Amino acid sequence: MKVWFLMGWMLLTTVAMAAPSDSLLTRLNKTIDRKEEYTKTKLTRLEELHQQLNRTPTRDDETRFHLLQEISEEYKAFIYDSAFINIQKLQRLAYKMNDPVRISYARVKLGFILLSSGMFKETIDTLSRMRVQGLPDSIRVDYYAILARTYYDLGDFDRDGYYTQRYTALGNKYVDSAKALCRPTDYNFVYLSGLKNLKNENTREALANLNQLLNEYKLTPHQLAVTASTLSYFYISRNEPDQAIHLLAQAAIADIISATKETAAMSSLAEQLYNRGDLMNAYTFIQQAMDDAIFYGARQRKVQVGSILPVIAAAKVHNVDEQRRRWLIYSTALTVLAILVIVFAVVIYKQLEKLKRTEKALLEANTIKEEYIGYYFNINSEYLGKIEAFKKAVEMKLITKKLEDIKFIVNNINVKKEREELYFSFDKVFLKLFPDFITVFNSYFKEEDRIVLKEGQLMNTELRIFALIRMGIHDTEKIAKILDYSINTIYNYKARVKSKSIVPNEKFEQKIMEIQTV
Repeated sequence: MKVWFLMGWMLLTTVAMAAPSDSLLTRLNKTIDRKEEYTKTKLTRLEELHQQLNRTPTRDDETRFHLLQEISEEYKAFIYDSAFINIQKLQRLAYKMNDPVRISYARVKLGFILLSSGMFKETIDTLSRMRVQGLPDSIRVDYYAILARTYYDLGDFDRDGYYTQRYTALGNKYVDSAKALCRPTDYNFVYLSGLKNLKNENTREALANLNQLLNEYKLTPHQLAVTASTLSYFYISRNEPDQAIHLLAQAAIADIISATKETAAMSSLAEQLYNRGDLMNAYTFIQQAMDDAIFYGARQRKVQVGSILPVIAAAKVHNVDEQRRRWLIYSTALTVLAILVIVFAVVIYKQLEKLKRTEKALLEANTIKEEYIGYYFNINSEYLGKIEAFKKAVEMKLITKKLEDIKFIVNNINVKKEREELYFSFDKVFLKLFPDFITVFNSYFKEEDRIVLKEGQLMNTELRIFALIRMGIHDTEKIAKILDYSINTIYNYKARVKSKSIVPNEKFEQKIMEIQTV
């Protein structure tokens, strides 16, 4: 763990040296590639702690409390449910030990978990019942800091001229109480000063505080993420996206390295990149933000990310289609100039036209969710990579006049395999959105008429037809084009399925539309 932390800190120190935003985004994408490694390290550490706790005798309250402290600390920004459960265990043990200090410590930690999940009222209810006089300064600092953040967050959430002002005043009060217990050189003192100045629009002081932390302090990955993310909101509010993107990229890298799942940096970064027109990175990062929100289990964060993810996905689909159109124009021009490869160019052009018609049929749907699925089904970065690699290979063979090699390259295109991969991708994404679809679908039939999938199958043709209908594609011609069947074949499939159902034919598709998403 020490080696892992040292490597992470060295990487973050390098990141913090004001590298250009594009370089940071490249570094962030490379860090995302190692995300599972950092998560696995966190899980391994938790497993070790749980094993130690299981081996500790139940009568050894002191050791068990210390281990539960460590476990709760590891979980607090990692998995909400596990953090909540272990904090409750910590509370029960503190009451068993009849130790007021430990009871207060556990309650403060519970407040942090509730706030991280967006449960403002529960946070205030939990902490307002506490009496902090006489408690150690470390507990009191956390207590006041959590309440300060709660009221600041409430003000940001409400965005109301009257209540936001009241919440900011309360946040200021608790920040001052926390700072009074810290030394002026402490991280908490400087950070809370910057946060208060930021909330009260004391621009110069806020920048001085937060930049002091970034430039002069040896921060942990989590401290760097919190500080950089906080400072980014200043630049967002001033409509200075380049500085905000730079800071949010630093924060996102730090969150990944520390396996922090409860974070807003990645989604804020995606939104800023979307506004700047960098749709490829914006889509990658908003997906990561949603994965983290689901992993952590924060309802508020899932709602926040879910509100922008479809918008970015739809824009990316449109952008990729524009790129493909531009490439087709270039490909056509190259075909005209390269007479020697006209036959092969025509084959390529027809293949692309066929794919474009299929993609266009999906993109014509009028719901964001359909566009989201359409993107996964028709347009992905792997396809662009294959086309670009194919173009480069053809150009190279033209330069070297190896025409027979071009024929080999063209003949090596496996359209059937590409189509199967598209179907598999659609099935996987659809079942992620509608995990109960097959179970509910089968409930509309008698036992002997229910669909039993083969090993390795996600869905078959019948299920896929009605999955498309559930996504809002009711036009049989569109469904036929997507699945590469004739219209009559689709009609036959639908009629055969409906005839076996226990649901009346005229109500069958209505029942399909009632199947719920996650």
